[in-house]
Amino acid sequence: MLLENLLRLPVYAGAVVVAGNNGLNREVDTVNMMDAPDIIPYLKKGGLLVTTGFHLKDNPPSLLELITEMQKQGCAGLGIKTNRFLHDLPMEAIQLANELNIPIIDIPVETALGDIVHQSLSGILDMRTNELHQAMKTHQHFTNLIVNGQGLDIILESLSVLISSPVTLLNHQLRQINSTKGMSYDFYSLLTGSFSFLPNAGFTSFSLVGENRRTFTVFPVYTHKKKPSYLFIHQFIPPSDRTTVLTVEQAANVIAFELMKENALRQKTQRLRNEFFTNFINGAFSSSEEILNRGKEFGLIGEYRYFCAVGKLDNFEKSFLLSEHQSEKEHIYDLIEESVHASAETMQLFSVDNKYIILMETKGNWKENEKDFHTFLTTIQSTLFLLLNKTISFGISNYAEQPLRLPDAYKEAMNALYYGTTLGNTQFIEAYQPKEVPEILRMLPYEQMKQFYQNTFKGLVTEPKKDYDLLLQTLSVYLESHCQLSETAKRLFVHRNTVIYRLEKCEELLGRSLKDPEQTLCLRIGFQIKALLHND
Repeated sequence: MLLENLLRLPVYAGAVVVAGNNGLNREVDTVNMMDAPDIIPYLKKGGLLVTTGFHLKDNPPSLLELITEMQKQGCAGLGIKTNRFLHDLPMEAIQLANELNIPIIDIPVETALGDIVHQSLSGILDMRTNELHQAMKTHQHFTNLIVNGQGLDIILESLSVLISSPVTLLNHQLRQINSTKGMSYDFYSLLTGSFSFLPNAGFTSFSLVGENRRTFTVFPVYTHKKKPSYLFIHQFIPPSDRTTVLTVEQAANVIAFELMKENALRQKTQRLRNEFFTNFINGAFSSSEEILNRGKEFGLIGEYRYFCAVGKLDNFEKSFLLSEHQSEKEHIYDLIEESVHASAETMQLFSVDNKYIILMETKGNWKENEKDFHTFLTTIQSTLFLLLNKTISFGISNYAEQPLRLPDAYKEAMNALYYGTTLGNTQFIEAYQPKEVPEILRMLPYEQMKQFYQNTFKGLVTEPKKDYDLLLQTLSVYLESHCQLSETAKRLFVHRNTVIYRLEKCEELLGRSLKDPEQTLCLRIGFQIKALLHND
């Protein structure tokens, strides 16, 4: 209870504030009555000391010492029956009390100090009881919102109405989680590097300068994370406004539970995503249809192409020997996830063991998309180094023509990451360089590859399956044997004339001369594509 409010109680009728009027906004937690000369060791923060002044009557310096010590201890004020023993309050004491803003109250002689103590404590207790009742009522109100599944947006709107102020909820990185309608402050840009919350403070206030001039009161929202989230009230709340403070604190408690519930659901979803991707790259699904259907659940669209990046912390083994392994890993995942959601590109994030996998949809010019992806990964590297002093490296695949090819893209990204690591580099972004013809062919659109294959061998399609397979096998072995008839006959265990007959048949049906290098090159590419299509 504020001292100025306490003095309105009937027991203080006739009491006069003779000094320290600027300190009447001090909080009173208790009232003590003492007349012993050793009062100072028993002073308490928030205490109002009432005395007859008997031990001070012949010792003015002791009164000055008492006022000074009361200021140091954070006492609420001093009540003295001035006319009982002192008669006149020394001018030095009045001046000192005014300087230190320690209120001195002149208590009438006829008022019993015991009554002051009793009625003051009763008043404080009544106020605390009312506050507790209001806190319980407010807590129940917000709890009911949660139980009824209203969510954070309704809680914040309800709090905003109760305290008549807009409200914004930020995460531990000062990124906005939710806000009441019409409020869109970029607190991250405004406060990063300049905002700090005192660990033992219940709440704090600050003002922005310049164009964004405004005062905010900030309450911590403690969850399972190391750092709290923050509830920003768009106005100044004085500590003396106990009703508003308690209302916001109760809302913060309920919001903390809701955030932890949402985090548990998010972790479950994340675990399902990671399990899907692990099974996907390990070939656990039985059909392409199953892969595409499951992929849709996690944002992978069948007709889109994707780049795959695999990231891993540099010096991982040294970085995660601490017991905080899991929480730090989650923190890194959260930072990357936040960047993914903030990106203008469509991306999906997965995690496998100690690696972070990011898939980006490619549309239009894939070279431009690759450049944008590289820029995005550089931003992640900068963020991790700035906030956690950790470095991360990435390997990037060639684009996958469709989700079904993502396991190959993942392997390419892993190979690129491994290659950069073997060179001893850190905080690098290494793009995969294709080394074999099939890897280059995989970069072609799937439908175009299929069309090329069908056009190349369409002349053989009219043949019975047995003859088709035989002719195709002979042609394949002939090309693999560098167009040597004897070597082809040897590998097929047939007579040389049989090989000649089959090859002439192939030339007739395909309309291609096997003596033309350009035609044989087309056939070789066709067989390479045939192997890729068969594997898919």
